[in-house]
Parts: sequence; structure tokens; C-alpha cells
Amino acid sequence: METREILKKVQNGMLSVEEAEQYFRRQPFEEMGYAKLDFHRKIRSGFAEVIFCSGKADEHLLQIFGRLYEQDGEVFGTRADQAQYELIRQKYPQAAYDPVSRIIKIEKPDKIRTGRAVVCTAGTADIPVAEEAAQTAEYFGTRVERIYDVGVSGLHRLLAKIEVIQTANCVVTVAGMEGALASVIGGLVDKPVIAVPTSVGYGASLHGLSALLTMINSCANGIAVVNIDNGYGAGYLAAQINRLAEGTTGQ
Repeated sequence: METREILKKVQNGMLSVEEAEQYFRRQPFEEMGYAKLDFHRKIRSGFAEVIFCSGKADEHLLQIFGRLYEQDGEVFGTRADQAQYELIRQKYPQAAYDPVSRIIKIEKPDKIRTGRAVVCTAGTADIPVAEEAAQTAEYFGTRVERIYDVGVSGLHRLLAKIEVIQTANCVVTVAGMEGALASVIGGLVDKPVIAVPTSVGYGASLHGLSALLTMINSCANGIAVVNIDNGYGAGYLAAQINRLAEGTTGQ
């Protein structure tokens, strides 16, 4: 249960003060031996802990997924492969998996999304990282509009959508190759731009390093840069910015 829910139950007489006190005396994490689940993260930051699935042992992933789901009634995992999804689905058939973003999740059906973030890509090869960003922001309560394949080799495609982009609370810009799209969008909007370099490109792109350096060295203002292929980090930051703009919290 969340803090607000506990306090409301005490107020309504559904929970005694002593029972509530016992809950708050619990450790701020659950020791599992191989993992320490941070159940108080949502109380501190407004965002519940998620799972980085890649590299986890099957048994560990299954148990962590289950405990987070039991705690919050929903759970979100990134960088999951098909085999991990099949493992999870055997016990949790309601789990959904997107092979493009490699996200596995169970979401509350009555979730409300507010505000707007726009996620743009330079090309279609950037979509997996963009989808990781978009679905992360959506999971954390942000309405997301996707505008894909609007790179600098055809700026008319971007300009055709500029009115939509300019009305967003923030813009996530996902680009590989030389990574110039972030600078272009940064010069066209008055909202924060979150730039995500991707490892898409030929040899001299250096697996995303060229795009990263371009974005860091942008002459446009208001651009923040996350790590190469870090769609999750971009989506998380977009959700934070959107909450500030909308005056909402995750509590």
C-alpha cells in the first residue's frame, strides 16, 4: 500500500493506528539475498522501482517481477528478451511484451495519463530506443505523441509536425548517425528537449559516440542529453518534466 492509502484507511477506521505504525516501521527495502527491492522509492521520488531484465537469472527475474507486482499492482521491466517474456507469462499471463522496445509490463487498467510529451526520431532505425522512451513516460502517467522519421535529411517532414511539437511539455529527440535532429528541434521550441543518441550508423558513428558528442556540443539552448540508447532515462525525465508542467505527482 502507498502512504496516502494507509493514512486514508486510518482516517476511515479501516486500519488501526498500531497497524499503520507497523507498516511504517518496516525497512525501506526488502532483502531477497540476491536483491534489495526498494519499495519506498515511489514515496521518495514519485516513481516506483523498475526492472532491468537483461542479464538476470531466470529465477531472480521471476521472483523480483512477482514481488514488485504484488507491492504496486503493476510492474515494468526494460531490456527483456522473448525467452524472459515466455518465462514471466507462464506465471503472469496478463503480462504484455513489446519486442521492439523490449519492455515487459503489467499496468493498472484505470491509469490516467496527463499532459503531453512528444517523442521524435530521426529515422525508423531509432524507433526501438524511442519506444522505450515513449512507453516509459506512458507508464509513469504521461500522454505521449510519437512523430517518427523526421530527420534532417528531409526537414519538411519535421516542419509539417512543428505545431504539435511546440505544444508539448517536453520533447524527446532520438537520433543516430550525426545526431543533428536535437539541435534543430532545440532551436524551434520553448520547452525542454531531451536528446537521446543511438548506436545507429556507419563506422565513423562509433556506435553512437558521434551522435552523443554532437548533442552535447549543440549550440541550441535547453537540451539535456542522456546516454547512448538510453530510452528509459529519457522517458523517465520526460515524465518528471511533464508532472512539473501539469502540477501533478506520482503519489
